[in-house]
Amino acid sequence: MVTVVAGRRLRLSSLGKVMYPSTGTTKAAVIDYYARIAPVLLPHLAGRPVTRVRFPHGMSGPGFFEKNVPAGVPDWVRRAGRDPVLPLIDDVAGLTFFANLNSLELHVPQWRISGDGGDAVALDPDRLVVDLDPGPGAGLRECAVVAIIVRDRLTSIGLKPIPVTSGSKGMQVYAAVPGGHTSDQIRDTVQQLARELATAHPGLVVWKMAKGLRPGKVFLDWSQNVAAKTTVCPYSMRGRQEPTVAAPREWLEVAQGAAGEPFRQLRIEEVLERVAGGGDPAAGLVSGRGPAGKSLTGPS
Repeated sequence: MVTVVAGRRLRLSSLGKVMYPSTGTTKAAVIDYYARIAPVLLPHLAGRPVTRVRFPHGMSGPGFFEKNVPAGVPDWVRRAGRDPVLPLIDDVAGLTFFANLNSLELHVPQWRISGDGGDAVALDPDRLVVDLDPGPGAGLRECAVVAIIVRDRLTSIGLKPIPVTSGSKGMQVYAAVPGGHTSDQIRDTVQQLARELATAHPGLVVWKMAKGLRPGKVFLDWSQNVAAKTTVCPYSMRGRQEPTVAAPREWLEVAQGAAGEPFRQLRIEEVLERVAGGGDPAAGLVSGRGPAGKSLTGPS
């Protein structure tokens, strides 16, 4: 099928392929989701090199991370870096192109770039993220409890935290940060926060990466702030059994989840409905840009 999207001529293929057998969600539905969610997704992608997780056979087969721009990508897709060369997804046409390649997941760093191509340079981070990963015996309710603890700590240092359910097991708590701080400085700050909270809540929080420490607890993964790391982008789909989404949430519903009320990952149709009715709860993340930093080497 040949179609025109945002002025770009695209050839779409295998639209009837079932990507999520448990729900019957087809490739056409995936492309439709990305087109409809674009007004809120694209600001979170803007200026960030994108690593994709591709699932050639949907959830019926394995996925793989892809950093480099693959063969056949049109010239109008902007690039950043030299080795690897990563794409920048600027518009609905770019989203549609990569969705047609079965790129279900879109992952980005905590920093943006200035320029493009081989001359692109990474800016200092414009946000931090605390990734909440529940260990065996813990779940989204425990993540909600910890998210509120993290929110209160970040608020105490003047930040405005934003919760996102990951579409997988856990959550992220983001906050925009002012320019002038390196990735190493942000990483060290979040690591110190994680250590403090693990000391204050030893039965609930762990900051060390050793998996043997995690049963029944929530790991505060501070390492997502390392310059070379990427995190699933808000509003990206996930490669799980159901078509779930990394979905920005309201603090009220997180508090309700922490209190034991139903709280779960959201699917594409639910996220589209929520955005249509209330906009983007994570809009506060997309305004800041830090000053220019090092030459771009690309995330891992």
